[in-house]
Amino acid sequence: MFRWHSPGIGVSATISDADIESYVWFKDRNGFEAAQRIACMSVTIVGSQLGDEGKGALVDLWGGEADVVSRYQGGDNAGHTVVENGEEYKLSLVPSGAIRNKVGVLGNGCVVNLDTLFDEIDTLRDRGIDPEVRIARRAHVIMPYHRVLDGIEEDAKSDSDLDAGTTGRGIGPTYEDKAGRRGIRVGDLLDRSTLRERLEYVVPQKRALAEKVFDIDVGAQFDTDVLFDKYAGIGERLREESMTVNAGKFLNDCLGSGKNILFEGAQGTSIDIDHGIYPYVTSSNPTAGGAATGTGIGPTVIGQGEVVGIIKSYLSRVGTGPLPTELIDQDEPLADAIRERGSEFGTVTGRPRRIGWLDMPMLRHAQRANGFTGIAVNHIDVLAELETIKVGHSYELDGETRMTMPATTERWNECEPVYRTFDPWPDVSWSDVGEAGYSSLPSNAQAYLEYIAAELDTSLYAIGVGPDRADTVELTNPFDR
Repeated sequence: MFRWHSPGIGVSATISDADIESYVWFKDRNGFEAAQRIACMSVTIVGSQLGDEGKGALVDLWGGEADVVSRYQGGDNAGHTVVENGEEYKLSLVPSGAIRNKVGVLGNGCVVNLDTLFDEIDTLRDRGIDPEVRIARRAHVIMPYHRVLDGIEEDAKSDSDLDAGTTGRGIGPTYEDKAGRRGIRVGDLLDRSTLRERLEYVVPQKRALAEKVFDIDVGAQFDTDVLFDKYAGIGERLREESMTVNAGKFLNDCLGSGKNILFEGAQGTSIDIDHGIYPYVTSSNPTAGGAATGTGIGPTVIGQGEVVGIIKSYLSRVGTGPLPTELIDQDEPLADAIRERGSEFGTVTGRPRRIGWLDMPMLRHAQRANGFTGIAVNHIDVLAELETIKVGHSYELDGETRMTMPATTERWNECEPVYRTFDPWPDVSWSDVGEAGYSSLPSNAQAYLEYIAAELDTSLYAIGVGPDRADTVELTNPFDR
C-alpha cells in the first residue's frame, strides 16, 4: 500500500499495489509527494450517415479494450449484428459489448422495451453468453400502448410525405410521452405505489386517444390493472437481478476507478432529431452530444476521449425522404446487386434498404456535428468488381457549389450531386486482407479510403472487409491514443 497526498485539498489516501500503475507521481508546490490518477479512456461510436453503417462490428472489436459498453439513446429499433467465429448475433437492445462479456449499460437517453430486453438476455444465455446488463432508472419504458399507437399513426401517415419509415416499435410515442412529462421510467417499476399513480394518470389518456381519435377497440394494452400487474412483476425481476442503476453515478464511478467506457450510438447523424433530415428522423440524438445527455457523463469527459465516426462505403437507408445520390431508374440493377451483396435488409424490419453512392456533403455535416477524431469505413468488399465507383463530392444548388447539407430537408431535396469517379478494385480474398492488413488492400480501394479521410480531415482507424471480427483491418485502436 502507498500513501499519497491530494494537492490543493490536503487529503491523504491509500493506493493498493494492484492500482498503483493507474497513477502518476510528482511533487506538489508544497513539496508533498502527490499522485494523480491517469485519466481513463472513453470512446464514442457514432453513425455518420443514415444508420446501418456497421457500428456493431466496431463496438465489438474495440469493446475488448473497454470495461463497460453503454448505449445512450434509441431503443429496440436499433439493429446491431455481431459475428464472432462464424456465429452471428443479432441484437436490438442489449449493448453489442455483451458478446465480449462486458458490462452493458442502457443509459437514461434510451427507451426500453423490457420484453425485448429479457428475450435477448435469455436467448444469449441459451447460447452460452451471460450478459451483465444495467438499466438507468431514469430511462423511459416502452409500454404496450406505445406500440399500438405507433402502428396506428404510421398507417395514418403512410399515404403522405410525412411517412418516416419507423420500425413500429413504439419508440416515437415513448419519446413523446417523455417530453410531455407523462412517461413511465424504469425506476417507477421499483415502487408499486408510484407505478400505480403513473398508470392511472396516463392510461386513460391513451385509451381516449385510441378510441375517440383513431376509432379503434382497445384491449389489455390499455387496461390499467393488467399493465400494473405485468410491470410490477417486471420491477420485481429488475430488483432481484440488481439490474437498475443511477447511470450517471454508475458510469462516473467506473471512470473514477480507472475503467474504460465505450459509448455505443444507434442509428446515424442524418436521422438525428436535431441534426438530421427532419421529419424523416429518429426520435433521439445519435450524435456525440447525445452520449453526454443520454448517460449523465459530462460533455468535457466525452470531449476528452475519442469520437469515431462509422461510415458505410456507400449509402443505404430504410424509409422515405430525399436521397440525392440514390441509385434509381436505370441504375436500379446496380442497386439490386449492391443490396444483395451487402445484405441490405433491415436488421429489425427485414425491409430492403434504398441504395445510393457515398455522399460527402452528408459526411462533412456529420464531422461538424460530432467532431470525429477518427473514422472507420465498412463494406469496402461490397463495392469490389463494380465497373465504376462514384462519390457525391459536392452539391449543385441554385447555381452554387455546396460542400455540406443545407439546414432544411426541402432544400436538400433540391440538391443535385456532383460526382467524382473512382477506379474500381477487384474482388480478392477478403479474409486474407483482414489478416494481412492495410497494405494488402487493392490500391484503388486504398485511394478511395484515403480520399474520404482527407476530405474529412481526420484519421482512418479501421476498414471493414467482411462480417466477422477478423475481417476488420485495424490501423488504430482508439483506446491506445
